[in-house]
Amino acid sequence: MFWTRWQLFRLLGIPIRIDASWLLILALLTWTVALKFQPELPEMAPPLLWLLALLTALGFFLCILLHELGHAVVARKVAIPMNGITLFIFGGVAEMEGEPATPLSEFFMAIAGPLVTVALIFLFGSLSLIGVFLNWAKAAQLVCQYLFGINLMVLIFNLVPAFPLDGGRVLRSFLWAATGHLRRATRGASLVGQGFAFFLIAVGLLLVFTSGDLVSGLWFILIGMFLNNAARSGYTSALLREALTGEPVARFMNRNPIVVPPWISLREWVEDYVYRYHRKTFPVVTDGRLEGVISTQALAGFPREHWGEHTVAEAMRRDLDALSISPQTDAMHALARMQSTGASRLLVVEDGRLVGIVSLKDLLRFFHLKLELEPADGQGDARPRDKGPSQAPSLPPHETIEPRS
Repeated sequence: MFWTRWQLFRLLGIPIRIDASWLLILALLTWTVALKFQPELPEMAPPLLWLLALLTALGFFLCILLHELGHAVVARKVAIPMNGITLFIFGGVAEMEGEPATPLSEFFMAIAGPLVTVALIFLFGSLSLIGVFLNWAKAAQLVCQYLFGINLMVLIFNLVPAFPLDGGRVLRSFLWAATGHLRRATRGASLVGQGFAFFLIAVGLLLVFTSGDLVSGLWFILIGMFLNNAARSGYTSALLREALTGEPVARFMNRNPIVVPPWISLREWVEDYVYRYHRKTFPVVTDGRLEGVISTQALAGFPREHWGEHTVAEAMRRDLDALSISPQTDAMHALARMQSTGASRLLVVEDGRLVGIVSLKDLLRFFHLKLELEPADGQGDARPRDKGPSQAPSLPPHETIEPRS
């Protein structure tokens, strides 16, 4: 979903990040707002007009952030850990480690964001009316009117009952309550989401080939493609959670991992381990006890001609808390840890001793085998076909899609 991301700050303890794609949409939105404001403010100097447009665009993204914060606060209330909030090209996403435990908690989580947006609509609508009566500066009135209108568009769009939009999650909560099964509810809501995605794609193609509106048409097509992928990913995630939850990593971890002693030289490590086993990272172990992890990235700090003079112990990483789990750890928690850290392997440690390694491939291989051997509800053909063995389906976040105006 994301390109390069940067963390800006923490809000209520939640990391706030921007994706590189957000810079693109910020520039596009600023340009759109400047064109919209220019006829209303002909006397304003161009630099000031563009500054006003930029501040308005940033104000809108602040609204998106508050919307996502609504989801995040409720998620924490129902004991779902938050990995953060990211602003990206299609709006914002609240990244949660798990799913709600009940249909009611899903409903409250889903509706929290739109309720924040309703409050923002009321705020900017009230400020617009006050500005007219008190004869505020035209620029201030325009900013309030714009933020009122675009938040209204966001509310209407996100309440469409198409998963993973907020309206789709509300629909899923109703289906979940009716069927008593999260996977079935997710399947139904995701099918509606895919249908809505194809509708947007069709609208985009119509705009491109009939009216010649290339920019709007492409925007509809891109949003439709994104929603289609997100809806399918959400259903895959539900299948994944059903298959992995309750399964300890000890069940399918590699109990005989290749380990490196800390006293060998970096040159020996490269020649005898990296080139031999075609891997970039190895655990460092002494008499069964985990000492650290050595990766090829560590070689950047040592000139090649001096590799024979330095040992693995000098280059290894010793802070292993983020990469270590116990054999009893739930497999779904292990997958969430991999996604939050970007690691494809985790060290399985018990009483300071390395007892195995669990990899993303191990988890997904078990997932696909379980779907093949134990298809739920007679829907064995419903398993995902487009996920390779090394590609992890992402956990479904709360999406806020930003309509272009």
